[in-house]
Amino acid sequence: MLSLAKSIWLKFLELPLAITVVILLSRLGQQIFQQVFQTYLLDAAVKNRGRFDSELLIISRFLINTAIILVIILIFAQTHQINLVGLFASLGIGGLAIAFAAQKTLEQLLGGIVLYLDRPFVIDDYIGLPDGTFGKVESIGLRSTRIRTSGKGTVIIAPNSSLTQVNVENYTRAKKVISLIYITFYQAIPESEQAFIKQIIFESTKDIFGVDIRNTEVKFIELSQGEKITNTQVQISFFILGSGKLSMELRQQLLDIAKQNLSKELKKYGVAFELEEKTINIDSPITI
Repeated sequence: MLSLAKSIWLKFLELPLAITVVILLSRLGQQIFQQVFQTYLLDAAVKNRGRFDSELLIISRFLINTAIILVIILIFAQTHQINLVGLFASLGIGGLAIAFAAQKTLEQLLGGIVLYLDRPFVIDDYIGLPDGTFGKVESIGLRSTRIRTSGKGTVIIAPNSSLTQVNVENYTRAKKVISLIYITFYQAIPESEQAFIKQIIFESTKDIFGVDIRNTEVKFIELSQGEKITNTQVQISFFILGSGKLSMELRQQLLDIAKQNLSKELKKYGVAFELEEKTINIDSPITI
């Protein structure tokens, strides 16, 4: 009788003790991870000067803390013969509904993980997208990436799931070539016609991917003999971006096609001019 009462008493006592041990182990695991997080991960983030995204660090810490708790709960359930399979099966329909509702969010989260592991670009890199977006990566989160566009200065928030499905061109540490082309008109060009010629130049090169049309410069130089202006020379500065030798050669070929288009357009208006076939290329680092 005494032993029966003792066993019943131990059963009632064992459950709160086990729960207490689970809580203590969870806290211990979280404190150990917190120490590792502060000692190594934060130190690595500081040394990389912001290339680790703060949002990613916060969410990673949350996920690992949650994983520690789940592992300890699973161990507790196994030792106390709790049927987790039946519990999860009863929640299956609700879980499917939640998963279906969160499908887009899960795609974006998986895209963030893929970007973090594959690293096609990091914070402060300049990238270009097929839709014409070009700018500097400001942050890479688990769901989206923020890109500050060159020229306009606006911020584009791109879902990570879409960035994993398109061709992303990384221009960081790539070569930028300034290509100078000269056109000499055998007459003085008034300001009203200069604006028209400038428009023709921009229209001839706007569709060439890799030629930064925002930085294209057109300068008119008046050539004179004595006091009379006889000719007008146009200096065109094209900024060609590329990440390798092959891409630079391809863009040079496209630029040659653009020069031919430009020459055809100018000839339509019966203006006498000479376009120098030889261009002057100047290597320059990317500073946007």
